Amino acid sequence: MSSFEVAGGKKLKGEIVPQGAKNEALQIISAVLLTAEPVTITNIPDILDVNLLIELLHEMGVRIDRPSRDTCTFQADQVNIDYLQSEAFRQKGGKLRGSIMIAGPMLARFKKAFIPKPGGDKIGRRPLDTHIIGFEKLGVHFDYHSGDNYFTLTAPDMKGTYLLLNEPSVTGTANIVMAACMAKGLTTLYNAACEPYIQQLCLMLNHMGAKISGIGSNLLYIEGVDQLGGTDHRLLPDMIEVGSFIGLAAMTQSAITIKNAGVGSLGQIPDKFRQVGIDLSIQGDDIFIPEQEVYSIQNTLDGGVPTIYDHPWPGFTPDLLSILLVVATQARGSVLIHQKMFESRLFFTDKLMDMGAQIILCDPHRAAVIGLGRTRQLRGITMSSPDIRAGVALLIAALSAEGKSIIQNIEQIDRGYQYIDERLRRLGADIRRIN
Repeated sequence: MSSFEVAGGKKLKGEIVPQGAKNEALQIISAVLLTAEPVTITNIPDILDVNLLIELLHEMGVRIDRPSRDTCTFQADQVNIDYLQSEAFRQKGGKLRGSIMIAGPMLARFKKAFIPKPGGDKIGRRPLDTHIIGFEKLGVHFDYHSGDNYFTLTAPDMKGTYLLLNEPSVTGTANIVMAACMAKGLTTLYNAACEPYIQQLCLMLNHMGAKISGIGSNLLYIEGVDQLGGTDHRLLPDMIEVGSFIGLAAMTQSAITIKNAGVGSLGQIPDKFRQVGIDLSIQGDDIFIPEQEVYSIQNTLDGGVPTIYDHPWPGFTPDLLSILLVVATQARGSVLIHQKMFESRLFFTDKLMDMGAQIILCDPHRAAVIGLGRTRQLRGITMSSPDIRAGVALLIAALSAEGKSIIQNIEQIDRGYQYIDERLRRLGADIRRIN
């Protein structure tokens, strides 16, 4: 197990480039199973979750050429379906929630799939109902093996249908789209997620020969085709990294430029940070955050305390609420952070309170933050990273704090942020990795 040792209170300066989008990568890389032809993907983030999925595909028999860490060519012309029934697959697939994304492509092309109990962040219940119900309506049969805790899915004759999702699940939408693109007839998918990553997946599938319309809306039409071909695809910049770096600049009073930020796909992210007082400017596809001594939370029009909450796209992403909460601890004013989707994501606030932040955890979903307005710094402590996003939020807090902090269980951070310590050191951060 490794830890970060951080000496906080240092101003940073310079430019940083966001990695490729983690959440897009897990969908796009799974989609290579839809064709026997080569698929080349660039701007791949070199992180644990993505590398684990690439390893999983390799063990399934997918041929992989990786000339650089951010580029892979996949060819799934020798897939070993029997491997999916093995204990080795259940063990490796169970470590990664993204492994569920291979179910849709496997059903579309091979008429069979296996879903182990998924891993990932411990942030509350994340049921697979949307995936399973969607597959069932396409004609998929499933058996649940309670002893080994996995699903067996078979699809002898998938047919297009009308689907109204019970929630706009991103992974559920992606899985159903990949399954439906080779089903017979037309699938109408309503209440679909419409995040930029779903748009990217649909555009890639169309380049491979799929027939998907309505891209960018919550109503997708998918006309099934017999087969798909190869393509090249470049991943978007990771919007969660972009938001994390905005928060980092604000908390450490640093002048930072985020290069090639994918501004057109950020949605409400810049405006939500402006709402807590962060001064940022968009220059082409770059974002500049100037050194800012004090920032103030904007009250509602009637002078009330604002509430910032997560919501499906184009609302504010839940993955950045942890970062926004940390930023609010040093703002002037108060804000209520409402994490609607997951009931365990705010439990990391006890570490911030130990650092000196003024936070009232109202319940598992809501935290009231009373900003310190720079009247006193947070103090360094020893803490543990509970999940990817909370881990980076705590890292940002440590970089702004007075004294030394130790962050344990940083494997959680490595799952989502590539070379984060090296990249922060290039900005002037005092951070080192210790065993």
